Amino acid sequence: MSAKKDFPIVCVGGSAGGLDAYIRLLTNLPADMGVAIVIVNHLRTVATHLHEILPNYTKMPVELITERLDIQPNHVFIIPEQRDLHVLKEEFRLKPISKPRGWPDVITVFLRSLTEHWDGKLIAVIVSGYDGDGAEALCGIKDVGGITIAQKPDTALQPGMPMRAIETGCIDFILSPENIAQEIMRIAQQMEPKH
Repeated sequence: MSAKKDFPIVCVGGSAGGLDAYIRLLTNLPADMGVAIVIVNHLRTVATHLHEILPNYTKMPVELITERLDIQPNHVFIIPEQRDLHVLKEEFRLKPISKPRGWPDVITVFLRSLTEHWDGKLIAVIVSGYDGDGAEALCGIKDVGGITIAQKPDTALQPGMPMRAIETGCIDFILSPENIAQEIMRIAQQMEPKH
């Protein structure tokens, strides 16, 4: 029986302008802080290239999520296009996208799955993008003791998504991507495993 997984998951949700935020975040994060980074980026029809681009900006392995992929710390995981992402039994699960038209809600879907099925600490980060995906799940993240962070709108290429997150009243920190990295490191240090 493997050890129980209780490391933090950092969900970084974004869409338009998100790449800029992901790069600024990852270049400021150490590769050994013991958290799993999951990037949930909106893509409707085009294939994602984040798993090809982002390894240039981090020493952590960057993986495109596949069905039943084991969730591990010190990795960056990327949602594939046209899929909803869930967590079950400490693995990723992929389902057909539940909202194929209109603005996607893949960030909200994943955050809600985390609140129900992940025992470790949760950190939800909303960065640059249009619309308000993720906003509806933020209060639920706080309800289970998680931490919520929005990109400071004037540091985002598209401030709509962070602004919608802030309007929920359930955001703990409003920071630039560089300062989001500092906050994640601080939280990770507080979560050092007890031996």
